[in-house]
Amino acid sequence: MILIVGLGNPGKKYCRTRHNVGFMVIDELADKYNLIFTKKEHYCIAKGQIQNQDITVVKPLTYMNLSGMAVKQLVNQKILNNLPNSLIVIHDDLDLPVGKMKIKKNGSSGGHKGVQSIIDFLGTKNFIRIKIGIGKDPLQEVSDYVLSPFSKEQKAIIKEKISQAVDSIVTIISEGVDKAMNLYNREEI
Repeated sequence: MILIVGLGNPGKKYCRTRHNVGFMVIDELADKYNLIFTKKEHYCIAKGQIQNQDITVVKPLTYMNLSGMAVKQLVNQKILNNLPNSLIVIHDDLDLPVGKMKIKKNGSSGGHKGVQSIIDFLGTKNFIRIKIGIGKDPLQEVSDYVLSPFSKEQKAIIKEKISQAVDSIVTIISEGVDKAMNLYNREEI
């Protein structure tokens, strides 16, 4: 079983904000594979298969800073023993330019509070991350920036990157994280 978690904040107020790019990837993945979400107390969840591998896709409803609570519940239920390969987390990254994507096997949260929450609740940094760059605006407070929508120009870039993130998830599942890192972490992509 592979658990795929997109980070974001629930509700219409946040649905198109930069901080919800993880939810956007999960939604596109679910659409592509005809996965139907069920709402639970702390998350929306859908189950299916990709490349003959059982998957569970999740959007935590605990708000970004408590994402680890929902992930911990699911990890406990699924008894995922094969970290990092059984947990993939998709999230926004302020330190990457808009539209740049980076796949990592493990490491620190890089200041991302949703990722830090997962690390804290699981007690490990050992899981796969797909980071999607949202850039920074030096004239705006970080919290205001991440909770604002993409500009018109950025929307086209992000739409393409969301599709690429979905493809990278399929590559991770079918060919492994190292292959996905080699394909998708290149500068020209």
